[in-house]
Parts: sequence; structure tokens; C-alpha cells
Amino acid sequence: MKQYLPRYVLGLVILLVLLGHSARIYQIPFINHMDSLIYDVKVRLTMPQGVDQRVVILDIDEKSLAEQGRWPWGRDKLATLLDKLFDQYGLKLVGFDVVFAEPDDSSGLKSLESLAKKELKDVAGFQSTLRELRPQLDNDARFAAALKNRPAVLGYYFSSLEGGVSSGAAPEPVFPAGTFAGRNISFTHWVSYGGNLPEFQKAAAGGGHFNPLVDPDGISRRVPLLVEYQGKYYESLSLAMVRNLLGNPSISPGYPENSPGSYKAMEWLDLKAGDGRVMRAIPVDENVAALIPYRGFQRSYPYISITDVLNGRVPKEMLAGKVAVVGTTAPGLMDLRATPVGAAYPGVEIHANLIAGMLEGSIEYKPPYVLGADVMLVLLAGAVMAFLLPMLSPFRATVVGALVLLLLLSVNFSFWHVSNVVLPLANGMIAVVLLYAMNMSWGYFVESRTKRQLTGLFGQYVPPELVEEMSRDPEHYSMAGRKAELTVLFSDIRGFTTISEGLEPNELATLMNQYLGAMTLVVRKHRGTLDKYIGDAIMAFWGAPVDDPEHAKNAVLTGLEMHVALHELNKDLVARGWPALKIGVGVNTGPMTVGDMGSPVRQSYTVMGDAVNLGSRLEGITKQYGVGFIVGETTRELVKKEFVCRELDRVRVKGKDEPVGIYEPLGLEGEVAKPVLDELKIWNQALRAYRAQDWDQAELALMNLSRMSPHKLYEVYTERVEHYRKVPPGQDWDGAWTFDTK
Repeated sequence: MKQYLPRYVLGLVILLVLLGHSARIYQIPFINHMDSLIYDVKVRLTMPQGVDQRVVILDIDEKSLAEQGRWPWGRDKLATLLDKLFDQYGLKLVGFDVVFAEPDDSSGLKSLESLAKKELKDVAGFQSTLRELRPQLDNDARFAAALKNRPAVLGYYFSSLEGGVSSGAAPEPVFPAGTFAGRNISFTHWVSYGGNLPEFQKAAAGGGHFNPLVDPDGISRRVPLLVEYQGKYYESLSLAMVRNLLGNPSISPGYPENSPGSYKAMEWLDLKAGDGRVMRAIPVDENVAALIPYRGFQRSYPYISITDVLNGRVPKEMLAGKVAVVGTTAPGLMDLRATPVGAAYPGVEIHANLIAGMLEGSIEYKPPYVLGADVMLVLLAGAVMAFLLPMLSPFRATVVGALVLLLLLSVNFSFWHVSNVVLPLANGMIAVVLLYAMNMSWGYFVESRTKRQLTGLFGQYVPPELVEEMSRDPEHYSMAGRKAELTVLFSDIRGFTTISEGLEPNELATLMNQYLGAMTLVVRKHRGTLDKYIGDAIMAFWGAPVDDPEHAKNAVLTGLEMHVALHELNKDLVARGWPALKIGVGVNTGPMTVGDMGSPVRQSYTVMGDAVNLGSRLEGITKQYGVGFIVGETTRELVKKEFVCRELDRVRVKGKDEPVGIYEPLGLEGEVAKPVLDELKIWNQALRAYRAQDWDQAELALMNLSRMSPHKLYEVYTERVEHYRKVPPGQDWDGAWTFDTK
């Protein structure tokens, strides 16, 4: 037993760390992320798919905008829509995933009333005609009248932005303040809302918020059915619609019977009829949120273009007796959400899924007590692995590990499939894998002589995992100089002199250690070779000593992630009262000489060449354009299929006669937000007009860009346009800008 003691102790430490996460003494983001990914896989594997005909989506799509005009439409048109839906088509219920927050003045009634009070107040004929026309021209009144006494539920939104101002009218809360006093329930809390005009909310059959919860990984998996605002509690749009459909039953919080005195969590919501009969029981989690029961991928519910409804082109049976949600998929209006079943999933379909799930009782159950179940499963699985594996041979340990892992998976999927209960899985799996890996790797801490030699040569430059890779074929690597196409990165802190003058020496040393440590971790994460620190600057390169076919991609990923890491670091710096840091990053690809260079006194494994110098120049000119990251055109060509890049300019840097294109990476392809892509499209138009010397068109595009999103880049080009108007560059101008300084 004594020989196993170190492994028992290490296994126990691993198990205690993971149990702390399960018990929520602290949280390990990676485990939460893994649990979310596993949940998404289970959703995709078990969703019923097919099209649910009970709920239809009335779509404000491109076809509707083309035929009916741009959104928002006049309220008279929306009143007509309601009349057709209920009187002609026999719709059962409609909900709006849009907000009617502003009055409709499109009819001109406001202008006519102004004339009636001023210039034409004494013209009797005008006054009488206006009185006759007012009911026809008051579009808001027509829409309110169309809402009245009809099963129409309006949507609105909440905001968590501190200092936000509420607008419009919110519906009546479903629970008054103090209802849940002493329960310590983690309701989602909001600080302001954006509601509909009061006359609309008053006329409507109800109202509900359409805010889904967004998990830390950006995915929408839940919708809070009850939220807290100023001490009162408000329902979601989907819940309000289901209640209306069932005859407006009351909501009753569900607490388990015979629960311990300290356990006061809410596990479900009961919808009760007037006689006390429970019509529906809806499972909720610790935030009183329901897991969205995704039926399938996008368009799991019928989509009907609203213009077809307005023009009577929809067969009556498609809407008769159905529940409808009004939303939009038109570009520019589209409410897209990242979900387990799609990275760009229409928000309106989230509500359709919840409505259908509440009606058929298919919402998964994730009560607060699953925390205890996770602790027990991790404890049991971890204890078996920690205390049994040290005594087993590698083969038997592998068999035991596989059996424990299989048992965990079986229990988890059984709860999901049989009881509709969502249990965490990632922590138990990680416990099994970590304890197995620890036991299998025990005894291999003494490195071979070859590995020690490589570590001595390259350990200070490259990540340990690359040293491990090099040790498998040591004859392939040396520090001798050679020529190769590599990618180099330079980064520098903006205004470092000013920052250093404002700090004590020990503070400056601490700041720099934190900054350089964080940035170096990012470089190593993406297989970079750290060349040197030059004061507050960092130099790194990719492709040597270990060949890396994706050296350009990894360098660009590093540059993007350095800014993300800096954002997190700045939170700590600001909390200490120190200034937040800003950096410029330059990346360039090209032929370079790499090897061990220096003198007998000091050697350094580094890169040299024109491509290296250009990388340094690119970092230096980031501040000229107000951007944090610039790559050269060779780098951009190598990564253009993987990253969205904004072309900034063609420039001649100091020491180079030939112009080069420079680009700003905006993010990975498919991960850049649509507003950014729209802005990029306009920017490209501005750049083309600028290079064609079409100054008017360029200036117009730049003005639009500045209004959309003010940026130093647009100011720079606006100044250039003004300059070239006065001093035209000539017909042989190549569009390049020359920098005379480094």
C-alpha cells in the first residue's frame, strides 16, 4: 500500500478539485463549456425533427418587404393583418416577436392637426373634414381597436444595461413584489425594459418578454419564464401565449413536498384552472428558466410570408385554429441566435419551440437538486478510479476506466431519455479521464537525455509540447541558420513611456510580468516560438524550429487572442488603479533566415530579413489607422479563406520602394457579426471609390461609415479625400500612401 500512497494523494487532490466544482464552491469554465457541448449533442441526437403544424411563424421576410414596403409598416396595415388573421382565416392566437414602441405618424394626421390648430383653425370646412377623416387616419387607434378583444399577445424586451431608461408600457406583473421572499430563488434580474405604446398593451390580451438567456459560450439554451424587474415578476412571451391559449389559468410556483428545510428551490410552474386543477406543469431550473425543447433544425415550423396573408394567398387550413408568432427573417431585421441546432437560428422560432414544448410537455427537467446528483456521481466514479487503478496493470486499468466511463454515460442518457432529467456529465467524464491519465503517466517524469538536450537548446523559445514533438526525431532539428518561409509577429504597448512614468518601479515590474506572461501564454498556445522581449515589445515567429504548415494562421490567431487576453488583463489592472493597456500587433509572412545568431558571449535563436523588418513596420503603423492589428498581404493571402480581413491601405513603409497591401483581421470566417460585415461592405465601396479618385462617392461612403461606427480609419481617409481634392494625385497614382518614419 505504501508504494501507492503518492498516487492516492494525487488522485484525491484531483477528485477534491472536481468535487468543488460540482458542489459550486467555485466554477471551472472549461467544465461548464464541456457540459454545454454535451447537452447540445444530446439535443441534436434526440430531437424529434419533422415539421410541427400546430404553431406557424408569420414571417416579415424579403418578399413581404418588397411588396409591402420597408419596415416598420403603417399600423393600418397591421390592423388589416389582424382582421384577416382572425376574421378570414380563423386563427386561434397570435403573438408578436416585435415591439411597437413609437407612434405611427405616416398617415399625416399629425401635420393636419397642426394646420387645424394654426393656419386653418378658422376654416370650418377643413375642421369638419378633418373630424370625418381622423378615424381613418389615426393608424395607432385602428391597430389598438384591432387588438382589442382578440387573442393577441404583444412582446417586449428587458435590458440589463446599467443606467438604461425604460420606455413604453409593460404588461401587468404575474406576481407582485415580495411573493418569493425567503426563498432565495435566482431570478434573472433586469434594470429597464422597452415596451409597446400604452394603448396597444392595454388593448392586447397580454404581453411577455422575448429575452432568451445567453450562456457564457454565446449559445441560447434557455428562456426565463419568470423574470424580476423592480421587485415584481413578469412572464415570457411563450408562457403568456400558452396561458392565453388555455384560458388564462393562474401561475403557481412548484415546490417539492417533504423537502429539507434549507431546500427552498422552485422546480416547476403549475398552470391552474379556476377550480384548482393543474392544466400544465412546466419544469424550470434554478433561474426559473425553461430549457428550449428544440424540435429540429431551422424551419421545424411552417413559415408563412405576411404579404401572402395580407393578399389572401394563403389556404385557410394553414392558419385555421393555429397558433402564430409574428417575427422576421429579412436581412437587416433578422433576429438571429446561436443555438444548439444552428449558429444563426431565428429568434422567433425559439418561441415556437417553447410554445409547442409547453403544450405537449416535452421540456427537459433540470431541477436545482441535480447539483447533489452530480456530486454523488463524480464522488463514486472518482473514488473507484483513484483507489483501484494504482493497484491494477495498465490493461486492467484501461478496462476499469472504460467500464466506469460507460456506466456514467448510461446513467446520464437513461435519465435524459426515460425521465427527461438533464444531469451534468462533463465533470464525471473528466474525473475518469484525468485519474486514468495520471495513473498511466506515473513514473515517466525522468526525461531522456535527448529530450533534455533539446529542452536546453529550445526550451526557452518554444512551448514544451513542441519540445516533446522534437524529441521524437532529434536528428531533424538543429540551431544552424537556414532560409525558410515563416511568419513573424511584433507587438508593442501604446504609450508605454507615459505609463511607466506614472508607476513605481515595483509596480511597473509587476505590471510587465503580468502582461508579458499573459501574452507569452497566447503565443505558446498557438505553437509560436518566442524570439525575445524588447522592453515592452514582444517578437515571436512561427514555422521554426518545428515545421508548421499553418504558420500564418496560427500567428493571426495569436494576434487576435492577444487582444482578448489583454481585455481580461485590463480588468485586473484597472481594479488595482493602474492604467489599462493598449497594444499594436503586426504580422508578416515571407522568406527569412532563421537560426542561432549572436556572439560568443550571447546567442539567440532568431529570424532576420526584409519580411521581418516589414512585420516590425506594420506594428508601428497600427496607431496611424486606429487599429490594433495589421497583417501584410502575403499573410492575408495565406489565411483569406479562414479569416475575415479588412483591407486598410496600400503603403510604402520606410526603407521599401514597392507598395504593399495591409489588412486588419476581424475574426474567423463565420464568427464575425453581421453588422460588422455590413460595415465592411460599405468600407470596401469607399476604398474602391477612393482609389478610382471618385472623391464625392468616397466621401459619402465615409460619412455613412462614421455615422454607423466612428473610427479613426474613416477620419484618416476623409482627410486624405479633402487633401486630394485640392492636390489631385494624377492619373498614374497607384493608390499607395508613403510613410517616412518607422
